[in-house]
Formats: sequence, C-alpha cells, structure tokens
Amino acid sequence: MNEARPPLELTIPVRAWDFLAGGDGAARVRQVLQQVGFPPAVIRRVAIATYEAEMNIVIHSQGGELKAQITPAVITIIARDTGPGIPDIDLAMQEGYSTAPREIQEMGFGAGMGLPNIRRCADELAIDSMPGKGTVIKIVIYNR
Repeated sequence: MNEARPPLELTIPVRAWDFLAGGDGAARVRQVLQQVGFPPAVIRRVAIATYEAEMNIVIHSQGGELKAQITPAVITIIARDTGPGIPDIDLAMQEGYSTAPREIQEMGFGAGMGLPNIRRCADELAIDSMPGKGTVIKIVIYNR
C-alpha cells in the first residue's frame, strides 16, 4: 500500500444472535489485509481481535457494526454496539468471566475470553461502555 493513499475503510453490520454470520466481518477484514500484502503475523492478530469483538456484538448486544481503517502502518478496528453495556470493564477483562447466557455457553461461545484475547492481540485497546447504551471498542494494531 502506498503511504500517500487514503486509508482503506470497511463498515460491516453485525446482527445480534446471528451465529451463522458471526465471524464473517473478521473474515472480510482478513481477506482485504491478505490482498494488500500485510504480513501473516499481523493478519492473524487483526483477525483474532476482530472476530472476538464481532462475536461480543453477536452474543451480548442488540446489534452493531465493525469499522476497519487500514493504512500501511496501522489497522484500527472499531466495534460499536447498542446493548446493555459493560458495567465493570475490569471484571470483564478477567479471563473466564462471562455474562453470556447459559444457552450461548452451551453452544460453545461466551467462555469469557473475548476481551482478554483482544487485549493480547492489540497494540492499543480502548473500551468505552455505558450501561443501557452500548459499548465501543477501539483496537489498534501496528504493522511491524
């Protein structure tokens, strides 16, 4: 990618409880990164973080969207949802802590690893959440 070009931008809607489409947004971002020639290690980190953010929208919200902004130096993912919000972000960042309903956990989701996995993959992570309003997660991964 040429540094002088404007960033590539993707906006992907995410529907609540749509487990069949869950992960499609992360796959689209991964495909674009492959097409423009990012290194596999960077693509892997972006794909994992994006998938986890997308599935959090599917599982915990009333729907939302993923936005990806891609430049040669940095990939920024914004996951925005409308939903219950996260009442205690520090608690939600603990591995194994989950508020997913039992039926979701029985499907193999909601193990409480989403936010910790995002934190592991991200170079920068910001979470803004307001109970009853929703959550915005900003994930920044550098191409290095």
